[in-house]
Amino acid sequence: MAGTTADYQIIADRINHVIDEIETVIIGKREVITLAMAAIMSNGHILIEDAPGLGKTTLAKSIAKVLGCTFKRIQFTPDLLPADITGTSIFNQKTGEFQFREGPIFAQVILADEINRATPKTQSSLLECMEEYQATIDGTTYPMQRPFYVIATDNTLGYSGTYPLPEGQLDRFMMRLDIGYPQKSQEAQILDSQTSEHPVNLLRPLLNPAEVLSLQGAMQSIHLETSLRDYIVDITTATRSHPAVALGASPRGSIALSHASRALAGISGRDFVIPDDIKTLAVPVLAHRLVLKPDARIKHNSSTNVIKEILAKVAVPC
Repeated sequence: MAGTTADYQIIADRINHVIDEIETVIIGKREVITLAMAAIMSNGHILIEDAPGLGKTTLAKSIAKVLGCTFKRIQFTPDLLPADITGTSIFNQKTGEFQFREGPIFAQVILADEINRATPKTQSSLLECMEEYQATIDGTTYPMQRPFYVIATDNTLGYSGTYPLPEGQLDRFMMRLDIGYPQKSQEAQILDSQTSEHPVNLLRPLLNPAEVLSLQGAMQSIHLETSLRDYIVDITTATRSHPAVALGASPRGSIALSHASRALAGISGRDFVIPDDIKTLAVPVLAHRLVLKPDARIKHNSSTNVIKEILAKVAVPC
């Protein structure tokens, strides 16, 4: 789709138009929306962790609607079963055969709401779908619709009755984002915007699935200098030797950071990655992949702080 600098400026204009539209609903959170779009444009899944009521579900619905993708919401609860997500085969007495009935996972944008409320067995039913873009049910493999994104929400309050996501599943999410509280003036705008009708209902589809896939393909052609490739590897490698870290980021983290950096460059209208792209994405892409040592957690250290320390120490390519 793209090849010249002018082509990438056209791409940036289209994606920023999408961001503008979503920002009419998620007011004052352009940086978060931009990061989410960088994940979408690099074919990645998103985990949104924050307190209740800050717009996590609304952001997921807005992304699906503006991209023109099919959307389904799965409310995760302790009694949810894997078959409730992927679907099951039901015996048809008329034909004498089993027929597969699709579960809600067969859509292009999946909202996995409060994913930490379900048991690990149910959470793991998403792994094959997220990684392989397919689901195997009763020995038969069914492809997912493309594009395919899981946008999961995880409330950080009320841990009673929750099941923390295992490291293997966390690693499947390209980014972990938090929305945060709005400023006073922004909250006033939110109240005004919802006087008569929820603003999500007013959103317009600005793209379609084929266009989303085309934009994703264009992002893969964005240039990443060898020195910046090595910079990404240096950052990821440093997570494995940090004294506060028990388990550092895997090569999947390096791959995610390189892909997301290309997408962020494209959203900025560039056909090349710069160090600031990598720095901006390091925390949302890598922090959730780290497992801290128990004594580090006791000292109120956090994986976000670890990534920031590493960014301050690792030399930036000239």
